[in-house]
Amino acid sequence: MGGLRPRRRRWALGAALCVAACAAVLNVSCGRAPLFVRFLWGTLNQPETRPPRHRVVEPRVEGARLVATWVGHATVLLQLDDRFVLTDPVFTSTVGVVSRRYVAPGIAPEDLPQVDAVVVSHMHFDHLSLGSLDRIEDRVAHIVLPEGGLAYVPGSSVPTDELAPWESLELDGLRITATPVEHNGWRYAGDRAWRATAFTGYVIEYNGLSVYFGGDTAASGWMFSATGRRFPDLDLALLPIAPIHPREFMCRTHMDPKEALDAFAGLGARAMIPIHFDTFFNSLDEVGEAPRLLRAEMNERGLGPDRVIVLEHGQQHVLVPGDARPLAAPERR
Repeated sequence: MGGLRPRRRRWALGAALCVAACAAVLNVSCGRAPLFVRFLWGTLNQPETRPPRHRVVEPRVEGARLVATWVGHATVLLQLDDRFVLTDPVFTSTVGVVSRRYVAPGIAPEDLPQVDAVVVSHMHFDHLSLGSLDRIEDRVAHIVLPEGGLAYVPGSSVPTDELAPWESLELDGLRITATPVEHNGWRYAGDRAWRATAFTGYVIEYNGLSVYFGGDTAASGWMFSATGRRFPDLDLALLPIAPIHPREFMCRTHMDPKEALDAFAGLGARAMIPIHFDTFFNSLDEVGEAPRLLRAEMNERGLGPDRVIVLEHGQQHVLVPGDARPLAAPERR
């Protein structure tokens, strides 16, 4: 993806404009100037990035059938038997120029295995990281983008496809299907009019295993139920639980923990791993707030840690061991 590097300055300028536009939208949409002041204060007073408590240097778990490793934010390394899929890879120290990482990635790019497919949910800087794709291009066999996404990765040296909702791609037994979500797809303030729908979720299937990746989405019951009906044997749902505040603004494009559990129920998956929290400064949320609210809601619903698995950065979890087959749909619900 060497062809991307000469354009980096223009992208940085676009990022700065995007941050300014988002701040203006936040201020106008919420109708309260103090929100903008609080967001600006948080931007100027971000803590130094700390190392993760868990650091994976050998991601492959021998003999396991399905393994998820939370790298941070929406970046998850999935092992499905002998295949690896990486979601929304972001390994940079900042996104959108000004948003610094709270926690360093749980896997360093140089420690990644050979990745059969990278799936990118949408074009925002914290999900489509061109600098990160540059760093891992020699380890990636294929990139999958939402419809309209190819325009943002010119000069890619990695085979790249884009998918419309419900469209599928077969990669040597690995099947990737785009699924509808509720978000927005523009990257810069100026492309909002013609790239507004470049966003998606995915279902990843291989050898009887299946994983749903929600990317970044607002609550939308029919979309999750529709996906659950089309894919009734989901082993895992990767669902965002933040940003939460200010809710009157964030609710248009982001789920909170309660809504994420509603989505989990609609999908009918066997297990859920929350993502998209406590990694970058991108809201008025307190660090630790999203998982705390999630656990409280889990208790209300009687959901144990075997169903909703809250990982720390760099933690791995074996969902289907080598001596097990995925549960049949009736056993999951």
